[in-house]
Amino acid sequence: MKAVRFHEFGGPEVLRYEDVDRPTPGAGQVRIRVAATSFNGVDGNIRAGFMQGPIPVELPHTPGLDVSGTVDAVGDGVHDVAVGDRVVGFLPMTGTGASAEYVIAPAEILTGAPGNIPLADAAALPLVGLTAWQALFDHGKLTAGQRVLINGAGGAVGGYAVQLAREIGARVIATGSPRSVERVRAAGADEVIDHTTTDVTAAVTEPVDLVLNLAPVTPERLAALVTVIRDGGTLVNSTVWMPAPSDERRGVRGIDMFVRSDADQLADLVARVGTGELRVDVGERVPLADLPALHARAAENELPGKVVVLAPTA
Repeated sequence: MKAVRFHEFGGPEVLRYEDVDRPTPGAGQVRIRVAATSFNGVDGNIRAGFMQGPIPVELPHTPGLDVSGTVDAVGDGVHDVAVGDRVVGFLPMTGTGASAEYVIAPAEILTGAPGNIPLADAAALPLVGLTAWQALFDHGKLTAGQRVLINGAGGAVGGYAVQLAREIGARVIATGSPRSVERVRAAGADEVIDHTTTDVTAAVTEPVDLVLNLAPVTPERLAALVTVIRDGGTLVNSTVWMPAPSDERRGVRGIDMFVRSDADQLADLVARVGTGELRVDVGERVPLADLPALHARAAENELPGKVVVLAPTA
């Protein structure tokens, strides 16, 4: 089968489109005929070797943490997933990824794919959707009637975070760049701040209950966001290389989050996609053979939103 792997850490040029053996599922595992994976920023950091502490991978390594596809073989002890099932999942971060024609996945991390969108497009949901859900609700404890500032709402996580926060009845203030402002507004933000022309802390005139930071801002700018949080509120930071600031005097907590795979939460997200409550936005679809070029474009910040990577078809 075809796969993209890297045999050493480095820039996008280390990615190779090559032939590898088709894997066989073990106990508790299934083999998926991949429809698509997607590009996430962490893929580039893993490839570059920046994440060997929290995400140690063995070389050669196949990237691609998201997967959508069809189960074509099951291992011993698998009862809840069957051959022919259309599934979606967030793969183990240290394991073999889905930038290939086939991938092995633990059966327990999978859920049924939404039936109202193309199977390949479903690969745009798992990692970023779970990040948004866990940041808002597991860590931020956001509830109806509260105010949330989503800093960096123009990205894929931000788009889901805006939709989910609005759906539960929170008031959403979001930041974006000129190229993403309309997309953020369309996702449902009540207020949109262009962070390239406006000081965010000055623009937030009423304290918020939660700040969700999704942007690679400087430590100084991140610390400034604490000042717009009410006493007893929370800042959740997804940029894990930069510690979340807090203000103990006012009871403001700073939380660094690291997304985890959760099939039940993913099933909830899929259900919301199925009912139309949650929209899956795909900025571009590229063939697997173009993954090295996609990594290079990502390094230059040239991606048009969430990019789905299509596996070769038989």
